Amino acid sequence: MIEITDTAAAELKQLLEKEKKTDHGLRIFAAGMGCSGIQYGLTLEKSPKNGEEVLESNGIKIFFDKDLQDDIAEFKIDFIDNEYGKGFVIDNPNAKCGSGCSCG
Repeated sequence: MIEITDTAAAELKQLLEKEKKTDHGLRIFAAGMGCSGIQYGLTLEKSPKNGEEVLESNGIKIFFDKDLQDDIAEFKIDFIDNEYGKGFVIDNPNAKCGSGCSCG
């Protein structure tokens, strides 16, 4: 199950209101490959594409391609705001480091 933390949900709801997109949801998509496997992106969308799965977490609709279902099953989406910056982050406990990488 994909989890959106309370902090991330509050930020998303505020963003949706600011953008006048309160009827939108969050799409998770594969955005390329990195040393720890697939890199994911997030975007706001009004509705799911044909064949996409739809879930809800913390009052936020989530859209994603069925092919990603197993890979993102344990996603945790959070929002951070610290001295290094602020933004949404994805914690994927299923990510594995590739050869030549120094993950961790």
